[in-house]
Amino acid sequence: MKSRKPLTDEELEAWENSRDMEAELLKSVKQMVAKKGHVVMSPVISARKKSGLSQTEFAKLLGVSVRTLQEWEQGRRQPSGAAKTLIAIAERRPDVLKEIAIQ
Repeated sequence: MKSRKPLTDEELEAWENSRDMEAELLKSVKQMVAKKGHVVMSPVISARKKSGLSQTEFAKLLGVSVRTLQEWEQGRRQPSGAAKTLIAIAERRPDVLKEIAIQ
């Protein structure tokens, strides 16, 4: 489904009705069992995990609420320019963030 314009309600319903959910789910389960799938992780999650900090600790260090961090991690919102820079530093140099978090 490669369309640049949003689907109308009728088009969306037709697309949904054309899907074979059972086959899609079965294929997904087979891929998981065969370990052929891959996990796509947001840069925010990746940076936080590399830093070894919890969501609460990471959010505090960035000066945002845990809820805001969760929104970023789930892709519902995007960090500001300054936050993006800090996240990029955390991604490349997690030791720096760990050092700051300890202080």
